[in-house]
Amino acid sequence: MLLPVNDTGYVWTDLLDTSNRTAGDREEDQGGPEVVIVPVIFGFIFFLGIVGNSLVMIVIGKIKTRRNRSTTNIFILNLSIADLSFLLFCVPFQATIYSLPEWIFGAFLCKFVHYFVTVCMLVSIFTLVAMSVDRYVAVVHSKKSPCIRNRRNALLGVCVIWSLSFIFAVPVAQHQTLVTDHPEAPNSSFCWEAWYASASKHTYKVTILVIGYVLPLTLIICCYTKVLFHLHKKIKNMSKKSQRSKRKTAQTVLLVVAAFLICWMPHHIIAMWVEFGVFPLNDASFAFRIVSHCLAYGNSCVNPILYAFLSENFRKACRQVFSCRLLYPPPPQEKVVRIRVDNFSTTHTHSITTNI
Repeated sequence: MLLPVNDTGYVWTDLLDTSNRTAGDREEDQGGPEVVIVPVIFGFIFFLGIVGNSLVMIVIGKIKTRRNRSTTNIFILNLSIADLSFLLFCVPFQATIYSLPEWIFGAFLCKFVHYFVTVCMLVSIFTLVAMSVDRYVAVVHSKKSPCIRNRRNALLGVCVIWSLSFIFAVPVAQHQTLVTDHPEAPNSSFCWEAWYASASKHTYKVTILVIGYVLPLTLIICCYTKVLFHLHKKIKNMSKKSQRSKRKTAQTVLLVVAAFLICWMPHHIIAMWVEFGVFPLNDASFAFRIVSHCLAYGNSCVNPILYAFLSENFRKACRQVFSCRLLYPPPPQEKVVRIRVDNFSTTHTHSITTNI
């Protein structure tokens, strides 16, 4: 694994392959156990993420009530779309980097995959922020909530999130390039990130760190801290059932913050280490890089669990959508059934009457 600087002034900064050896070394022993182990781990993450996010999208799309288009569910649906896209365009291609000696997908996919992966990553993170703000408004400013938390504003927020993500990811597409003439491997092709000036690259990487981790984490913590503080003030006047519900909300909030913090921290540590330090090329750093990838991809598997499946009402809706008609025959057509829906969150509940 090399960090070369070529004669034209490009700075090749991506860690090219993951075996910490030159092309000649790789030809001698055909790679280590990571050639098999890493794709298996990535495959497991890929499967869980595809199943989880697909279930969330199906359940939200199948439940035909006005609440299934609420602001919370719009953000959850957008989060699932972003996470699903991230997994589809990231994990399979990243797995080949560990199992194959070179990039085999051509110049277009070299640019597009890395660009769209960055877009999906930012959309996922920005959506988590939007959901925390949405919860804050719903709980702390409940009286003003109906004016702010409506479908129009939620869809506008989703459009803004995708637009900003497409814009912030443009430098990735500009500087990602297919290299075929590296002196250490003249007959191989590698997908590298090439910049004319290291100062520009440093600026961009720091910007991504701020807008893609530090600022979102700060906003999420602030919003949920205010939510917990507000619930704590009111908990004395609540019934025991409501108190248990609020405690469950607090636990979910802590899990959300912890998951975001843990899953993305190693990724950004390595990015800053490579930019402003000397990233060691040894077995320990290789393992750390694999762990960082797994955690970042795993966040797309964790999100459906945290934001959907931990909700009792989402589980009920899921059973309703996928229940077998032989085991659970449908009620008479004219029967009125009351369904308790809470927008797949544990903060506010609503009672809806529907005809089945």
